[in-house]
Amino acid sequence: MTQKLPLLLVQMGHPPTDIRRAVGEQPAWFSAALGDVGPISVVCPFEGEALPAVGTFSGAVISGSWAMVTEHEAWSERTAEWLRGIIQAGVPVLGVCYGHQLMAYALGGVVDYHPKGSEVGQIAVTLNDAALDDPLLNGLPKTFDTFLSHEQSVLELPPGAVVLGASHHDPHQIIRYSPYVFSVQFHPEFSAPVMNKIITSRSERVAMKGKDRDALLAAVNDTPFSRAILQRFVASL
Repeated sequence: MTQKLPLLLVQMGHPPTDIRRAVGEQPAWFSAALGDVGPISVVCPFEGEALPAVGTFSGAVISGSWAMVTEHEAWSERTAEWLRGIIQAGVPVLGVCYGHQLMAYALGGVVDYHPKGSEVGQIAVTLNDAALDDPLLNGLPKTFDTFLSHEQSVLELPPGAVVLGASHHDPHQIIRYSPYVFSVQFHPEFSAPVMNKIITSRSERVAMKGKDRDALLAAVNDTPFSRAILQRFVASL
């Protein structure tokens, strides 16, 4: 029996220390959201680790980060170049938050700070007509809650990209680039404790400027339909 190739999680940075101590790191969040899906391999390009070759993993998930795409860090640019290569080779890829922005940037879109500021908390995303037949979105409610925490956004789409969902704040919440390449601005891997800790973290004080922390905390519950998108992506590999 042929052993299944691992899912590759490309971790794009460590959480701030207080968040990491309270709720752990991204690989644990993704693992908890996915349950028992088989082997998961983690690579950390920000620590100088080499990104693996096509054929050594079944598909890739590109995580969020506390860095900014517009900082053009060398490890981020290296990951963008690698993304262009694996996407051209037909590898399934899902980008999450920073991963969503990096994919759009790598494929020719424009990423920068959102002109209306940050988007933080449990927030509704609404699907459009183009999402009706999408395999990762088919059967989901037209509007469902997601966990969000970002300052930058995809401001201009890459050529050929299709928007499938939006929030009131950000019109590019869900983007499909090809039949196998997809990204979301929100965090399907977040749990309520992770979202709560981000809202209360001192490291998030810039993103939280002008926001009602208590109101945001009161709204945090669960985002099962958001999580289902991540689960469906991995199940399709």
